[in-house]
Amino acid sequence: MDKNTFTGLFLIMAIIAGSIYFLKPSEADLKKEREVQHQDSLKKAGAAVAAAAAKTTAKFDTAKTAKVDSALLKMPFGAASVGKEEFVTIGNKELLIKLSTHGGKVASVELKNYKTFDKKPLVLFSGNNNQFGLKFAAGVANINTNNYYFTPSAKELNIAEKDSGSVTMRLSYSPTQYIDYIYSLKGDGFKLGLTIKPTGLDGVIANSSTINLNWATSLRKQEKDIKMERQYSTVYYYNTDGDADYLSEGKDDQKSISDKKMAWVAFKQHFFSNVLIAKGGITKTDIAVATDFNDTTDVKQMKADLSLTRGTDGSLPLEFYFGPNRFNTLKDQGHDLDKLVNLGWGPLKYINRFAVLPVFNFLNKFNWNYGLIILVLTVLLKLVLSPLTYKSYLSMAKMRVLKPEMDEIKAKVGEDNPTLLQQEYLKLYKKAGVNPLGGCLPLLIQMPIVIAFFRFFPSLFELRGESFLWMHDLSTYDSVIKFAPIAFLGGVNHISLMCLLMTISTLIYTYFNNQISGATGQMKYIGYITPLVFLFTLNSYPAGLNYYYFLANMFTFLQQYLIKFMVDDKKIHAQIQENKKKPEDTKKKKSGFGAKMEEMMRQQQQIQANKNKKS
Repeated sequence: MDKNTFTGLFLIMAIIAGSIYFLKPSEADLKKEREVQHQDSLKKAGAAVAAAAAKTTAKFDTAKTAKVDSALLKMPFGAASVGKEEFVTIGNKELLIKLSTHGGKVASVELKNYKTFDKKPLVLFSGNNNQFGLKFAAGVANINTNNYYFTPSAKELNIAEKDSGSVTMRLSYSPTQYIDYIYSLKGDGFKLGLTIKPTGLDGVIANSSTINLNWATSLRKQEKDIKMERQYSTVYYYNTDGDADYLSEGKDDQKSISDKKMAWVAFKQHFFSNVLIAKGGITKTDIAVATDFNDTTDVKQMKADLSLTRGTDGSLPLEFYFGPNRFNTLKDQGHDLDKLVNLGWGPLKYINRFAVLPVFNFLNKFNWNYGLIILVLTVLLKLVLSPLTYKSYLSMAKMRVLKPEMDEIKAKVGEDNPTLLQQEYLKLYKKAGVNPLGGCLPLLIQMPIVIAFFRFFPSLFELRGESFLWMHDLSTYDSVIKFAPIAFLGGVNHISLMCLLMTISTLIYTYFNNQISGATGQMKYIGYITPLVFLFTLNSYPAGLNYYYFLANMFTFLQQYLIKFMVDDKKIHAQIQENKKKPEDTKKKKSGFGAKMEEMMRQQQQIQANKNKKS
């Protein structure tokens, strides 16, 4: 690739990147637009979870203080329509769960062995924004079990590591007619079993093979940067054909699915998930996600309306997973829960899944500090890619040696006829046996790996809370300097030292790369723009990611420094001159790329000649 072509491509990329970053609307405008979109999404998706919960709470608070309506008591499940909310605590080695008698639902979940970024107990969700209820018709009444009071079989249940136990929450219609929520828990693990079993209600509940379930909650902030946490949080779903997908991570979204049977639905945060596994399958799925940007304590509001398949006895066998988004932990749960870890799209996913992750897991067995693991991972990657680095360097050296002859052609032909100039360059490349794309192709081959790491490190649970050098948490940014938010820079309020070091290393690498390639003029300076754009783009990304890019830059520079002693410009020049002396094999078939290039050049030259005649 000659200088003009490469410069043009680089300028276009830089302009696009700069335009996207510096011409975006102010934070105030974005906030206003988000509010409008959020309110619209809430209306369309029916996801006004907080408002609905507040109304429900007010209704039952009034019921407790006002005189009980005798007509209400005569309605189906009328006796359970009033009561006092109490909590049943069940726990094992990993989980501390509170069940509420109001709705018989899981009211809150605490992960015992994890803490929030500020070292507080890590509670996935709690409060009135959490809803979980069966919806069905009973006589003339529409019932939502979330609004009724259940009777627990026990007040508390603590399970030893090797044991298991269960608690039943009962919603009574009569002494012999009721709905049981049977919660079961083992002494170890992140799963909570739930079997919903109606008894004696065949004449009360409409006879159907499915029953509707409403599940909704607001996920609480766990990490330092709520903006980044929101970026990786949304509703995931997985069908019985083995395909996983998710709603938008960047905006309010909703979806209705009836052509595929779902196996599970997950309310996924950046590093933790709440998954509902339906063992009988989900025939219809309506899901929604919304963000209240004025709320600094909740990440997102998520909702799922599900049509669940009932068993032959009318029961619903369900299972919850409340735990970390660690790939190996999720994989051990079965049901392909490991697909909750987003490792990228297309080929990036396979690079991370079958190459990077196995190497990382192998290194993790040595119990090294994660900073050291990233270092070794970078060294191994650079060794694997070293042949490509060598070919790229050699190709740039050939172009550097050939540059004086290219300058002579340019002086002879002039810059007024770029098509003819390109043709002459191609003739020179062909005689000299030099591929102008030889320096670009090895870099392009490496690009998918570089981009794959961009998704790998932000999704890597193992980095959460792990420190290295001055970086207290490799899963988030390392802010060494803080200041008031700058609106025109997207609300940036800090400078990440590792991101700054990464930028400096990229600038140093660009400088020495210019020396290798012999770049002059605009080409000499254009390469410095992209690192400066990345300084602002990656400033809030995980320190572990910027640390990897820093190491990759330094090792690439080291490789090129060592390769420099293996490549002799005089020998390259002599070889080029020998190639030029060889007779051209006119019978040799041109490559498809070469033939197309020459044909394109001829067409361009003809067009230019016609323009000159007209003028």
